[in-house]
Amino acid sequence: MLKYILFWILFGKERETMIAMLWAQKIMYGKKTFAQVPRLLKEQVREILIESGCEELIIEEE
Repeated sequence: MLKYILFWILFGKERETMIAMLWAQKIMYGKKTFAQVPRLLKEQVREILIESGCEELIIEEE
């Protein structure tokens, strides 16, 4: 049990970053919109889109 807790603590943030990257990729491919991104991931997805030169895709309303 302790092993799983340590794994979650060590890799929880990395997993969140990977999910944000997946959302950004879906937005870039036109499959999702920025407005559909879960609230807790919006800031990371925004940063990824800006770094990728896709800031025009950051639209809050649908």
